[in-house]
Amino acid sequence: MFAIVPPYLLSRLAATEAPHLAMAADAARATLAITRVHHRPVLDRARLDLSVDDDALVVRGEPAPDRVISDARHLERLPGIRVRGEDDPATGDRAVDEAFEGLGASFELFWDAFSRRAIHGDGGTLAATVHYGERYDNAFWNGERMVFGDGDGEVFQGFTASISVVGHELGHGVIEAGGGLEYRGQSGALNESVADVFGALTEQHLLRQSAAEASWLIGAGIFTPAVQGTALRSMSAPGTAYDDDVLGRDPQPAHLRDYVDTAEDNGGVHINSGIPNKAFHLAATALGGFAWERAGRIWYLTVTQGGLSPTADFAAFAAATTATAAREYGEESEEAEAVRTAWTAVGVTACETPSRQPRPA
Repeated sequence: MFAIVPPYLLSRLAATEAPHLAMAADAARATLAITRVHHRPVLDRARLDLSVDDDALVVRGEPAPDRVISDARHLERLPGIRVRGEDDPATGDRAVDEAFEGLGASFELFWDAFSRRAIHGDGGTLAATVHYGERYDNAFWNGERMVFGDGDGEVFQGFTASISVVGHELGHGVIEAGGGLEYRGQSGALNESVADVFGALTEQHLLRQSAAEASWLIGAGIFTPAVQGTALRSMSAPGTAYDDDVLGRDPQPAHLRDYVDTAEDNGGVHINSGIPNKAFHLAATALGGFAWERAGRIWYLTVTQGGLSPTADFAAFAAATTATAAREYGEESEEAEAVRTAWTAVGVTACETPSRQPRPA
């Protein structure tokens, strides 16, 4: 559940008979066979900064992350061995240190842009485990922590190398803490899409990139040079992230008319996330500047303020984001118009339902 690499891509890799990818095929089959257990989140208390001013005890919230990185040592057991905490120096282990820095970048986005302290908004530990499994071809959120595999080395390399992947997985935790979106069908595609939004914004915030400057790629850097592709997904151009002899062509649609009706992958949660991804990209680029300041704030407020149904479909989410923009900026504002126009451009309105198309081969 809540994994960055979709099963349809792993299935293509698992089925290959290419001799030079034998190890990758074995790793993909093993990755697909692993059962991930999702844990109900438990709210952590905020870390507090206590001081004395004259005779008064002053309590201040501390806007700083509390990161704990563990090492699974290539076993499929969580949490693993604790190897780095907030006050510890860099370890020299690339995955450990990349996860630590990635969680810090995610924390900074949520604090700076949305005044949110960690996943639950009240502080608490940001936990991650690296070196999960043997050549594990994925990364996921399990309700308690982010978990990262090292990849097979032939098709996938370490998943901590991509800031957007780290931000995506932490984003799943924020979505869940905000009330959640059921991980099936259109609500599941929205769950994946909003996590992609947070992943993209984490990278953009770290690099101080405007919406126009950003790559809008999710998972850039996790493919080896052998793969004909740039990333797992493209938010600006869904369906173009990769076109590879083994992995096939990126199957994501960018418009509701191409919605994929499938029973696989919890009803196509990864494939169909391309539609709301494109809507966010259109809204963010229409507004310009830093995407986290207005478009990102609208999406963030929509999923965290408690008014969104866990089973919301695309039309309901379009209506909710438009309502958030109108409430925050005004009914006739540039922001509300940008959101309305973006959803219309991808074929989503309050009165339309998705056309049904067969799953691409």
